[in-house]
Order: sequence, then structure tokens, then C-alpha cells
Amino acid sequence: MVASGEELVKICRENGIPIWEYAIREEALRSETSSEEVVEKMRRTLHVMMDSSTIAQEQEVKSISGLIGGDAYKIRSYADRGNTLTGSFINRAMARAMSASEVNAAMGRIVACPTAGSCGILPAVILSAGEELHKTEDELVNALFTAAGVGIIIARNATLAGAEGGCQAECGSAAAMASAAVVEMMGGTPEQALNAAAIVIKNVLGLVCDPVAGLVEVPCAKRNVAGTVSALTTADLVMSGVASKIPFDEVVEAMYRVGRQMPAELRETALGGVAITPTALRLKKEIYKD
Repeated sequence: MVASGEELVKICRENGIPIWEYAIREEALRSETSSEEVVEKMRRTLHVMMDSSTIAQEQEVKSISGLIGGDAYKIRSYADRGNTLTGSFINRAMARAMSASEVNAAMGRIVACPTAGSCGILPAVILSAGEELHKTEDELVNALFTAAGVGIIIARNATLAGAEGGCQAECGSAAAMASAAVVEMMGGTPEQALNAAAIVIKNVLGLVCDPVAGLVEVPCAKRNVAGTVSALTTADLVMSGVASKIPFDEVVEAMYRVGRQMPAELRETALGGVAITPTALRLKKEIYKD
């Protein structure tokens, strides 16, 4: 697999292929299996995403702690009433993101993409964009390979872990991967896809990881919703012709530096941010019966 976005764009340009096709070829080579087997494995991943992003829209799903639950159902019901400000498309996408997050918090089956804490973003973005663009299941699978190709580069040159880089590394990376995938779904070039990823990361640079009571629920679930909206709107931004002034590779490097500069209190330890507000501390006591 390539070591940088610049190298990825160069290879795709020279071979006249999108990121997803390069990612499939590389995974088949790495795993010593056929491209068909690689694609089918990703298809199974897509089906898990479909389930997790739907379940909590259809019935109220509560987390084990009781901190979150029922919000995906509320959002979907609101979208179905047709009187939203941002339209049913965005609201259905938000409901999907919240659903996967609630299923995760309830110990249900999700795809950590790239992490459990950011599991709602990629399925919400890919499925919602695919529905709006009338894409086939095969095209949705391809989009996941685009996201994977971008995610591998982020992981190689920075981090995907909130404990190491804050939420910018989790929800930020997930949204960047998702936005890049949508750009290719819309017919954008690999260079445009990486422009989208770069813009998304820049917009959340420095986002801390501060889980209330140390659980991946508050504020994590709602950050999945925000990441979903960011990914979708940034895809449109890039397809309009807007580019990132700072190259993708430099943005990823900046994210890594910022993550290392964050104090430990702001990196998934629940010792800073909203995790130590009076309400958060009260909720923690109620959960753990301190």
C-alpha cells in the first residue's frame, strides 16, 4: 500500500483508475486472494453497516448505561414528518449515524470504521449518498474501498485512536474517509477525494476526546452525527470546484502533531473537556453508583 496521498494520486493517475480499484488490487495482493473474494468480504461488511444504521431508527435502542438511546428513532420520525430545516436527506443521514452509535453503545453488532466510537459516520454517509445518487450495492462496496484506501494512509502517517490523537483522529478520520468516498461516488477524481478528506480534517483539527464516564456514548454519538453532515457537505463543496489549500498529506501530519501536543486529559481519559463538567460527574456517579 502507498505511504502517502501524493503517491496514491500519482499511481491512480498513471493507471487511469479510481482509489477504490487500487485498494482492491492491493488488498488482493496483500491477502493473497482473488479480487472477487476481497470484494465479497467487503460486501459482508456493508451488510453489517446497513443493519446497524437501521435498527435504532425502527425501534428505540438504549445503551447499557442509559446515557443514550432513542435519539435515532426521534430523528427519523422528525425526518418523516417532512418539516425539517435541512431536508429529509440530511436528517435521514443523521438518523443512520445515530442508529449505529446507539447499537454500538447497546453492545450490538457494528463495524469499527475506523473505530467503534466513530462507527456511525461511514455507513451513514455511504448509504445516504448511495440512496440519493441511486447507486448499486456494488458501487457502495467500491465506496468502502475508497474510504479504506484513505484510512490506511491516515493510520500510517498519523493515528486513528482517540487515546493517541483525540476525537479528531476518530470521528475526524472517519468523516474524511467518508467524504473522499462520496466524491468518487459522484465522479470526482482521486485528487478531489483527497481534497475532501483534507478539508474535513482541517475543520475538526484539535477536537478532543472526552467521553463522559469513560463510555463511548456522550458526546461521541452526536459527534458521529456532526461528522456525517461534515462529510456530505464537504463532498458537495469539493465537487463544486473548491480545493484544499493545504495538501492532504500535510493536513494528516498536522493532525498527528496536534494530537501529540494534546494533554492526556483530552485524549480519551475522561479527565477533561465535557467529561469533568458537574453534570457529567453526576452522571458518572449514577452509572457506577459511587
